[in-house]
Amino acid sequence: MLKKTLIVVVSVIFTMTFSLMLLSNAEAVKYVGAKKCKACHLKQYKSWKKTSMSNSFENLKAGVKADEKTKAGLDPAKDYTTDAGCLKCHTTGYGQGGFTSIEETPKLAGVQCESCHGPGGEYKTVMKKNKKAWKENGYTSEELKAIGLIIPSEDEKGCMVCHGKDSPFNETVDAKYKFNFKERLEKTHKHFPLKYKK
Repeated sequence: MLKKTLIVVVSVIFTMTFSLMLLSNAEAVKYVGAKKCKACHLKQYKSWKKTSMSNSFENLKAGVKADEKTKAGLDPAKDYTTDAGCLKCHTTGYGQGGFTSIEETPKLAGVQCESCHGPGGEYKTVMKKNKKAWKENGYTSEELKAIGLIIPSEDEKGCMVCHGKDSPFNETVDAKYKFNFKERLEKTHKHFPLKYKK
């Protein structure tokens, strides 16, 4: 009897532990990565892939952009690929259920779609489900926002988290780092007209 009780207790503990692990992983999977976005947004993906944002993680490696790092007061010989202060702006979703390390979440290295548009896990399913109807009838920006999509062209605050005065690469270091929101929107990736109705 004692042996059966022990087996039941151990089984319950194992099941609860496993369930909690699955739940915590489910929350962490809200970032899907740019390759998932590419499936429906190929033109935007190709345009973004040519930008410095797509490979911004590479800039954190020792010896890369040495002159720029020196000018900003950073050690050019240091590897910044694990520096939390750098990862928040050179990866996607760091500290928010996205990028954790290059070993664990390599698909989220660099500044990807979700860095500006929000975690895709929140809206990807709904967009796929409604794709046919939206393609035929269009959709409103309110519908998109209601499912968690961020439309960065409406507000520069998201950009300023990384391009503001707290960045070691700002206009006080070099005029080329002056952030002009409208210019950057065009430079980041050419925006192809969407079919949503205002």
